[in-house]
Amino acid sequence: MATKMNRRKRLRRHLGSFAIAGVVLLLLVFVSAASLSLRVSNSNKQDRIAELEAQIEAEEKRAEEIEEYGKYVQTKKYAEEVAKEKLGLVYEDEIIFKAED
Repeated sequence: MATKMNRRKRLRRHLGSFAIAGVVLLLLVFVSAASLSLRVSNSNKQDRIAELEAQIEAEEKRAEEIEEYGKYVQTKKYAEEVAKEKLGLVYEDEIIFKAED
């Protein structure tokens, strides 16, 4: 009878160890899955960051072009071009040649 009791005690100890090992294994699986999910999310966010940085660079270049155009619009040369193209104005000493239709 003493041997049956010893067997039961050993079995309980082993079952407890297996239960703890099983819980640890489950935790390991869940942590690994969460880690993988976070890595994918991080990769997607890094791609988005690169895309947004490229957009920022393009918009900064566009802003510079607009600023340069704004300065150009303030010049006399621009006013003359608009007067000639849109209004058909010319200087008094200019000679205009037109092609026959």
